[in-house]
Amino acid sequence: MNVSKALSKPEFVALIAMNFAMVAFSIDAMLPALPEIAAAITPDDVNRAQLVLTSFVFGMGVGTLFTGPLSDAFGRKPVIAAGIAVYCAGALLAGQAETMEQMILARVLQGLGVAGPRIVALAIIRDLYAGRDMAQIMSFAMIVFTLVPAAAPLLGAFIIDASGWRAIFYVFVLFALLVTSWLMIRQPETLPKAARKPFRGKRLLEAFRTCLASRTFTISAVAQAMTFGLLFGTLSSTQQIFADTYDRADSFPAWFAVIALVGGTASIINARLVMILGMRWMIYAGFIGQIAISAVVLGLLLSGGLPFPMFMVWITSLFFMVGFVIGNLNALAMEPLGEVAGMAASIIGSIATILGVCLAIPIGLAFDGTPLPLALGSLCLSALALLTLRIGLPANEFIRT
Repeated sequence: MNVSKALSKPEFVALIAMNFAMVAFSIDAMLPALPEIAAAITPDDVNRAQLVLTSFVFGMGVGTLFTGPLSDAFGRKPVIAAGIAVYCAGALLAGQAETMEQMILARVLQGLGVAGPRIVALAIIRDLYAGRDMAQIMSFAMIVFTLVPAAAPLLGAFIIDASGWRAIFYVFVLFALLVTSWLMIRQPETLPKAARKPFRGKRLLEAFRTCLASRTFTISAVAQAMTFGLLFGTLSSTQQIFADTYDRADSFPAWFAVIALVGGTASIINARLVMILGMRWMIYAGFIGQIAISAVVLGLLLSGGLPFPMFMVWITSLFFMVGFVIGNLNALAMEPLGEVAGMAASIIGSIATILGVCLAIPIGLAFDGTPLPLALGSLCLSALALLTLRIGLPANEFIRT
């Protein structure tokens, strides 16, 4: 497709990274606010404040299924603009919420909206670049993206101290409007009308059937859902563990920055090792490593307690494992589906995210003042994901790829 690339590569990378960053910012900036939200709108059951995170991710998972096909039908920029309008409406409603039910509905709406920039930004990259150029753009964008989870809790804590927890939602609106205005002014539409495809439910259903008919896709999606369940369960519980178990509520944003930065190096390491070992062995290594360290942590918790240094190593390893596993599971799932690759990407993203949230919510709500529920959930989900891959895919396939 011959589309004018109006932006320089550095500006384009920054623009795409900011669209990706909206997701991480909307989740991680909320972490320091959870105690304040719990005290304000759900004081009788403080664990329910975690639903501020998982409800957002659930909405994003639902929206992921539709935003790709909609952008194929109506163009990239209109779908991003519509998504941002929904996102901002959800953020404004969340900022005014007086009950937990209102907050959950507002965050689901916000998540639905953020699926626009999250998915369509990938489509814009595919429209403009291919092969190594596309890989380079994605690599640069992800480097910028990994810095956001490190900075977001620190920024969230600063906003809370300055203006209270409700102000965070208004900052979300400001950030979204700035990024979208940048895109609308500087980036030309990348999908000409002649190349657009009508949105048809039948086409989506056929793609679903094609994907689910692939054993590799189905098994990879289930394993990815378990990995997301572990990730979202960790995000839900981490702040409370720092505050209630280790009495480090005030320093939590700084500790989380360390965790995010170290965990973010997994993608860089994976990019090198996967070319030598293959993606399936990297997936195995991630799950086996997490099973081992979670078993040690569980043993320590049951025998008397988990020292804070060991807790930091374990939590960092959880994020590190996700960096090893998620990208490789995506690639594994997409391997047999080249003919419906775009639709398949939306489907696996939606299925894995929604199922992951369903697995994460019980883990988060089970928090009892200790890391024990998270350790048990980590061990069980890692072991089940590994078992699913071992049973669902022949061993010789792991040796070949």
